[in-house]
Amino acid sequence: MQNEIYFYIGTYSSAEDKGIYLGALNPDNGEMKLLDGTSGIENATYLDFDELHRVLYAVSEAGESVVVAYSADPETRKLTEMSRTSTDSSGTCHVSRSRDGKYLFTTGYSDGRITVLELGEEGDVGEIASIIRHSGRSLIDDRQSEAHPHSILQDPHHKYVIVSDLGMDEVILYRLEDGKLVTHREISLPPGAGPRFVAFHPSGKWLYGVNELNSTVTVYAYDSTFGDLKLLQHVSTLPEDVVLDNTGAHILASPCGRFLYVSNRGHDSIVQYEIDTETGMLNPVNWVSSGGKTPRHFNMLPGGYLVSANQDNGLIASYKIDKDTGRLEATGHTIEVPHPVCICPVVKAKKE
Repeated sequence: MQNEIYFYIGTYSSAEDKGIYLGALNPDNGEMKLLDGTSGIENATYLDFDELHRVLYAVSEAGESVVVAYSADPETRKLTEMSRTSTDSSGTCHVSRSRDGKYLFTTGYSDGRITVLELGEEGDVGEIASIIRHSGRSLIDDRQSEAHPHSILQDPHHKYVIVSDLGMDEVILYRLEDGKLVTHREISLPPGAGPRFVAFHPSGKWLYGVNELNSTVTVYAYDSTFGDLKLLQHVSTLPEDVVLDNTGAHILASPCGRFLYVSNRGHDSIVQYEIDTETGMLNPVNWVSSGGKTPRHFNMLPGGYLVSANQDNGLIASYKIDKDTGRLEATGHTIEVPHPVCICPVVKAKKE
């Protein structure tokens, strides 16, 4: 079908096996299929697509991590490797671009290193511009005995770079100055929270952070002028009557700004919150099954769909998002790939 919606899937895999898959979703009913697979990269745990240059970036979560840039054919979406660059860190688990397209950011979960790499005019990855290293710990001995930066994201205003460090229980704001990250502000979370990932409200006024270890979401008021975060609310990702081993995973705000979604690993669900558009505060309203076991990641696709990646049983499930209520309605359609851990939509290239 010409109107199919395409997405890439990152997985835990060996370099010899297929590590990145290309999927397609039928916008009429949410049915999905696999079209292609790319080998040659170990543990492609996070992906980021540059729609302008049609480039897919993939990090390899390994002892000696690399970031690989692939050109994506505009017709077939088939990937061809452009460049492969060391991040000079281990356990690299997240990658994102600066808003101006000049730099690529990666986080090394295992050694605490955060790497800034230069990007070429065609989106290829160049040399390392700078590296910093987090040092510290928090409450939980087996998870927080050292720093573990888990994600990195530049704000919508192109001013500050935000790093969530699970090991230190801190969210840290940096200024980006000529390819170097300069510490601007450090926000402490409750001991044992384990900040993992953040998502901005479309207005840019609020920031939402999922805390992996205590299964909560933190709401922050974001001051883009002075680069500050004010804690407004902590809210559980689980229903009140549920007590079980669980870790929070991914978080996304809806483009309309009225809903927020977070995945639970253990409860194996996706929780929907209503966002108060005056205050940014959250109210949990619904939980749905993630369609499998251990939903590490999910993403929204054009056409009003959400797709979840269930790491431990290999199922990828699709949901229709009700445009009025934000409710997730399972389509009943799934596809299976080994250990899926990231869903990356293929956005149409912008016209130059």
